[in-house]
Parts: sequence; C-alpha cells; structure tokens
Amino acid sequence: MSKAAERILRGLREAAAHARGEDVPGVRVHVPDVINVHDIRRKTGLTQEAFSARIGVSIGTLRNWEQGRRTPDGPARVLLALVDRNPRIVEEMLAE
Repeated sequence: MSKAAERILRGLREAAAHARGEDVPGVRVHVPDVINVHDIRRKTGLTQEAFSARIGVSIGTLRNWEQGRRTPDGPARVLLALVDRNPRIVEEMLAE
C-alpha cells in the first residue's frame, strides 16, 4: 500500500473514531468566538418560534441571543455552529 493510501486510511479511521465520540489525539473542533444567531436562523428560513423549537430552546432565550442581551454557550454554541454550516442538520439527524 502506498504512503498516500495509508494516510487516507488512517484519516478515515480517525474520523470514524471521532464521530463515535472517542478521543483522537490531534483532532481539534473549532467553535467560532462570535456566533450571529439571527443570521444563522435566517439561513434556515424559520421563524423565531419554529427555530427555537427546532433547537430546543425557549423563544425568550432565542430572542435574547438575537438581540445581544445574552450569548449562547456550551452545547448551544456547538449546535449553532453546526446549523450555520448546514441549516438542515437538525432535520437530517433527527428525522424518523
């Protein structure tokens, strides 16, 4: 097997391990310092009510984020960063 093929195979194994939640040395997950919740919601085409229900937060929390009174943190930041990259990720992952 060529060195390139070995590197690709190693990368695929590491990606699969990371997706399973395993610790993979050297893998870093980037969550942006600034998250524009209003812009992210607009990408989805959803109302505040629909978006807040979709991501599991109260409408008041969403409004506070959008108006800059509060900042999402922890898992909410990660979820919003994912939605920013793929506005349909929640539907894709939770579809029955």
